[in-house]
Amino acid sequence: MAQIKSLFVTRLYHAPLGPIDADELRASCYSIAEDDEAGQEWCEENAFPGYTSYASLTDLPWRFPIFAEVKAALDAHVATFAEDLAFDLDGRDLVLEDIWINILPEGGIHTSHIHPHSVISGTTYVKMPEGASALKLEDPRAQMMMATPPRRKDADEALQQFVYVKPAVGDVLLWESWLRHEVPMNMSEDDRISVSFNYKWA
Repeated sequence: MAQIKSLFVTRLYHAPLGPIDADELRASCYSIAEDDEAGQEWCEENAFPGYTSYASLTDLPWRFPIFAEVKAALDAHVATFAEDLAFDLDGRDLVLEDIWINILPEGGIHTSHIHPHSVISGTTYVKMPEGASALKLEDPRAQMMMATPPRRKDADEALQQFVYVKPAVGDVLLWESWLRHEVPMNMSEDDRISVSFNYKWA
């Protein structure tokens, strides 16, 4: 009898972030964006839609208590995910390397990318209005499938080349940093707000 099993599995972690005040976090994101002139300049110079603090603020958990709470929650989630991934960390921890705000207006996109030099990356969702875009994940073997026929629309999610995940406000998603992903165009008239982050091996 034939046996078929899955190999080289790509894991995606999806959970509620925890008891974080969603209103305070959302208000803090807008307040930071309004005051961060360096970030605004970077976005304008690089034709970045909306706002990101990626290139301007590197110490959000130190500056704002609500982000210290977010970091503490993320630390616990990342430790759980690392255990699921069976990482041998040799007695060292995965530690927060970067954390930044993304405010994506109507029509804004984040094009396909990976997060080099990190181990685990992810996003927690602060504002997701109706019509806001999902997260699009790409099969990491795509470049190897030069002659592969397309999958049927009813194929199991694990066999699809692209998977779309629609998180809710307060959710956190984690993945290994080599996984290519993107945010398709925001079709909502309202802002889509998220906080993204990278963890490295200490």
